[in-house]
Amino acid sequence: MPSAFSNQPSNGFTRGSLVRSMTPRSLFSTVMTVLAFVCGILALLPLLAVLTYVLIQGFSSLSPSLFTQLPPPPLVPGGGFGNAILGTVIMVGLGALISIPVGVLAAIYLTEFSSVRVARGVRFATNVLSGVPSIIAGVFAYGIIVATTRTYSAVAGGVALSILMLPIIVRTTDEALQLVSQDLRQASVGLGATNFQTVTQVVLPAAIPAIVTGTTLSIARAAGETAPLLFTALFSQYWPNGLFAPTASLAVLVFNFAISPFKNQQSLAWAASLILVLLVLLTSIIARWATSRKAY
Repeated sequence: MPSAFSNQPSNGFTRGSLVRSMTPRSLFSTVMTVLAFVCGILALLPLLAVLTYVLIQGFSSLSPSLFTQLPPPPLVPGGGFGNAILGTVIMVGLGALISIPVGVLAAIYLTEFSSVRVARGVRFATNVLSGVPSIIAGVFAYGIIVATTRTYSAVAGGVALSILMLPIIVRTTDEALQLVSQDLRQASVGLGATNFQTVTQVVLPAAIPAIVTGTTLSIARAAGETAPLLFTALFSQYWPNGLFAPTASLAVLVFNFAISPFKNQQSLAWAASLILVLLVLLTSIIARWATSRKAY
């Protein structure tokens, strides 16, 4: 027996909802959502492809001796790149020692003490410096240090890397300080604190997570740079024996051995590439961890 309600509001509501779902606005929204999802997948594909290839090639060449031995001659199996790891740590450490104090203090001056005109000019110069190709930093350090001392050295490499790290630290620290609430500053001054005490005891602690993030990101960039070190530190097959001597680095080792016709050196290049990727991953994890922390 047919129901008296078979053609009543339920079916009418269903037909209406179907009609509404096919309106041009809904169709456009659905198409753009799918397009955005596809573009997101396409953006991840290069990263996944690079990581997969480096992992496959690099893991096959990993061994404990890589971290303790020197690069081998052509056609000689074994060896490692312990000197390149140590050289990278030395030069990135020198760059950090130069750029972190200068960058943080410069950002504090811009945010807390400078005039609007001076701050605008320095921020513009920092943005320009961040866009300068890394090879220009290498040429500059070569002309200032290498040509003066007449030797390639870890110091020259550290100076070149500090030039690349400096704008990242200044920009991230400047933005972090600007995000600190003005209420905290006013409350500190209202309690009798000086401007210097407010900056050091209130503003800086609140901005520490973002400052650590910028510092780790700058270190990650410096660790993977090759062009500046080709002009400044060059390379060495031996352990570092001083700050004013040619020094090996992972990035330059990858460059030299990747174009080598010898299989043993090519395998070392892949292993060094994997170590560099892991270092960048580690610094990114530290940056995310620092960002997620709350100062209060």
